[in-house]
Amino acid sequence: MTGHFGADEAGRGPVLGSMFAAAVSVPDEDVLPDGITDSKFLTPARREELADALRASPNVAIGIAEVTVSQIDDPETDLNTLTVRAQADALRQILADDMEGIVDACDTDEARFARRVAGKLDKNVTLRAEHGADENYRIVGAASIIAKVARDAHVAELVTEYGDVGSGYPSDPTTKTFLTEFVEQHGELPGCARASWQTSKDALAAREQAGLSEF
Repeated sequence: MTGHFGADEAGRGPVLGSMFAAAVSVPDEDVLPDGITDSKFLTPARREELADALRASPNVAIGIAEVTVSQIDDPETDLNTLTVRAQADALRQILADDMEGIVDACDTDEARFARRVAGKLDKNVTLRAEHGADENYRIVGAASIIAKVARDAHVAELVTEYGDVGSGYPSDPTTKTFLTEFVEQHGELPGCARASWQTSKDALAAREQAGLSEF
């Protein structure tokens, strides 16, 4: 084998903004910086530090793919299919023949997810998929860090455009307040919102109900 690779994504669940997939490959995992782990276990500052170290290393190759809100809202596809496509898009940027690696599985069937990703690659590689791979394998943890830093930067851009949008997750009160107030003011969802998410539908329904109550 000529190297190792991993892939993961960040931003599957938010109601706001894009999802990002990242892939990382190395000739040997010993070249990965110390402290690599699942991005969820790291502070934003530490994620930035490790992402910078990964980008600065001549022995680390990185690929990133973005899945936009309009792609996520497309009724002709689904989030698992988009995740497969995004991971494959990121991997194609870094792979060479005869590499081996592992990706974080977003399907209940790990083997099926691996087959779907591998089927979209243009190199002869050995690929496995596992649930929790970002926690159990440093190379996938590295990919999770790159993906999460890309997602964080994207959210920062949304803040610049819209003001405080919170984390973008449906469970975040700040995000829910932002959506509610935007819809009340403008009569429609912001362009960064995933219209197919229930939180978005609820915000529109609440405005419609409020309008009916005025009559």
